Amino acid sequence: MSTTPPPQTAVPADPRPDQGELPDDSGAFGWLRALGPRGRRAFAGAFGGYALDSYDYFTLPLSMVALAAYFGLDSGQTGLFTTVTLVVSAVGGAIAGVVADRIGRVKALMITVVTYAVFTVACGFAPNYETLLVFRALQGLGFGGEWAVGAILVAEYATAKNRGRTLGAIQSSWAVGWGLAVIVYTVVFQFLDDDVAWRVMFWTGALPALLVIYVRRNVHDAPEAAEERRKSADKGSFTAIFKPGLLRTTCFAVLLSTGVQGGYYTLATWVPTYLKSDRGLTVVGTGGYLTFLISGAFIGYLTGGYLTDKLGRKRNITLFAFLSAASILAYTNIPDGANGLLLVLGFPLGFCMSAIFSGFGSFLSELYPAAVRGTGQGFTYNTGRAIGAVFPTMVGFLADSWGVGGALVFGAIGYGLAVLALLGLPETRGRELL
Repeated sequence: MSTTPPPQTAVPADPRPDQGELPDDSGAFGWLRALGPRGRRAFAGAFGGYALDSYDYFTLPLSMVALAAYFGLDSGQTGLFTTVTLVVSAVGGAIAGVVADRIGRVKALMITVVTYAVFTVACGFAPNYETLLVFRALQGLGFGGEWAVGAILVAEYATAKNRGRTLGAIQSSWAVGWGLAVIVYTVVFQFLDDDVAWRVMFWTGALPALLVIYVRRNVHDAPEAAEERRKSADKGSFTAIFKPGLLRTTCFAVLLSTGVQGGYYTLATWVPTYLKSDRGLTVVGTGGYLTFLISGAFIGYLTGGYLTDKLGRKRNITLFAFLSAASILAYTNIPDGANGLLLVLGFPLGFCMSAIFSGFGSFLSELYPAAVRGTGQGFTYNTGRAIGAVFPTMVGFLADSWGVGGALVFGAIGYGLAVLALLGLPETRGRELL
């Protein structure tokens, strides 16, 4: 079977086998009705998986100051936690993509969720820095795979007309998990000593185990896409995504992912530390400021999903790449004492750096045919994440001389790379997933 992407088309999607004729997809939640019963169950599983993926990820950045004090770490060593997590997540994401193409989306989804949950809990038992670094790296195996697998699962149920906003809604679950982590962090660190609180944060990472029970009982792969995979000899093949028909797409998709995630993870990793160390906020104060940032992120995901269907995948990413870079520069140059302005600007910062992600699930899914869709999306998204992981580490090493606020500007460079990458990728709005 050829691995050349299917031609762009705006033909409405075929009716799903489980729902007869497609339901009315008009109105604010028409995209959800259009998924059909099976698609909505898949949506719930992917939404929950990504929210808990986010929760488990943020247990580390929120505990970073306590960890540094407990183990006596400098900024470079704490930055290495994030880099190791993201680099290993590239391996996990690439493997999960291949597994999803070979054994199915749902089975791969359950494997990734169990993996990141087990090793997040293990982090809470780490006796020293080196052990914690190893457990965090292993957590990255599951963390890297969940998004690619869950996004493809839902993308194959969604219609071309609504795929952007459907995947944008899935992406918004990242903000939900982030917000939950901030709430738990605020409570745990308020009532427990820091030396115990960081361990409790990691132990709460066992929550995803409950989701696996739901997914196992209620979620199934999209039948049409599953049949296409079964008929292909190239399914789950790394070689296939580097063949002439897909080589250019794969290279530029990696560069796009590198730029966007380099900028994002710089902020996600270091903003809590910046608020506490450079701005002198308390635990409760930090939680309050992050509430504005996360609220902006949640609305940004939903808005970006809508705009990626209206403007197109490339225009949406370009727009928010420029706005995200501008927001970073504004946020990190607020004068001392103007913490009220810091609070206000947290909302647009969270909005812009999240809205740019909303098109990723649909865009990457549409760049690859069914037989290697998991492999292509898993490899490009997570390789970009691994390379982009250099950015938080650079901030860590620059923070000692530039300050955390000054070093955060480095994240704006990533968004410039993303815009350049779009020059080598096609617009895919309206493309059917065959």
